[in-house]
Amino acid sequence: MIKSAYIHIPFCEHICHYCDFNKVFLKNQPVDAYLEFMDVEMKNTIDRFPTQHLETIFVGGGTPTALNQKQLSYLLESIQRNFDVVPDIEYTFEANPGDLSLEKLRLLKEGGVNRLSFGVQSFNDDLLKRIGRSHRKTDVFKSIEHAREAGFDNISVDLIYSLPDQTVEDFQDTLHTAFSLGMEHYSAYSLIIEPKTVFYNLMSKGKLPLPTQEEETSMYDVLLNEMEKHGYHQYEISNFAKEGYESKHNLTYWDNESYYGIGAGAHGYTEGVRRANHGPLKKYMDSISKTGFPYKEEHVVTREERIEEEMFLGLRKSQGVSISRFERKFDAEMLNILKGPIEENIQKGLLEQQGDFIRLTKKGKFLGNEVFQAFIGAI
Repeated sequence: MIKSAYIHIPFCEHICHYCDFNKVFLKNQPVDAYLEFMDVEMKNTIDRFPTQHLETIFVGGGTPTALNQKQLSYLLESIQRNFDVVPDIEYTFEANPGDLSLEKLRLLKEGGVNRLSFGVQSFNDDLLKRIGRSHRKTDVFKSIEHAREAGFDNISVDLIYSLPDQTVEDFQDTLHTAFSLGMEHYSAYSLIIEPKTVFYNLMSKGKLPLPTQEEETSMYDVLLNEMEKHGYHQYEISNFAKEGYESKHNLTYWDNESYYGIGAGAHGYTEGVRRANHGPLKKYMDSISKTGFPYKEEHVVTREERIEEEMFLGLRKSQGVSISRFERKFDAEMLNILKGPIEENIQKGLLEQQGDFIRLTKKGKFLGNEVFQAFIGAI
């Protein structure tokens, strides 16, 4: 059963130096036409892959809140028209601090949106400028104040650490400011330098002074300790929440469940097939005009690949991977067919068995990628 829908809005008013997501500058783009084609994609996708009831919708980007009032209204109406937006659904919009007027926030709330995810990244204005962010610290406070005024009581803040020249002390200051906001949810990721980004080009020229591996590890250790101290439980390697405010949408990915991927550059997973949409807007729209769908590629996931994904996605969760659920899903004993990598990583102190679950130890959380890699090609 398909539980979730991801909807991609690729437009940005500014391009961040670290971002490798599918995006284009907003100015002079065919935004209205794109939204109309996306409406067609939604309708055709649901007709082809029907589902009874979605549990989550996530609108990301790009910067969805860069749309103007009229465009935002059209998008919200399109989503409501195609999907069953019921009160108990988790319906998230990504937002850039500073883009969100009180009017836009009220429009989102009226359209059924009940969760916001703010891309804050840091509370250090110098660092924000350096990484290409357009907002500043004061914009975050103002946007969240407006969001509360509009009635939002489920808000997440995204942070990035291991930024250029960032110190452990600076990251501690950012966390201290973040906790003062009293959010329901926090995500914190270490900076990853991706090809075709400004940071990648700078690094290639030796002009990107990044923290050392030891400093990055110290920042993650500070993150874990501070989140626990402030009452946020870690339910995934990079995600922390008050009880009951875990991201249901992201759990769809980590539980390796099916989901729709709508929009240019989006990825979906339905009926055992992973599909990637064309990224360039013209190719995306031309493909829908010709075939009704924007697929660039389709990959039938083999049983071996599904098992690999079950492990390296599921182990991101603090709870880990359920042994009994695995056996029901694959009609195989996890501790038998994956005996090698499981026992090896238990001996290293990176994995442990806790009741029905195989999960990362605290040490394993620091070396997660090493553990995940052990399950690739293990069968």
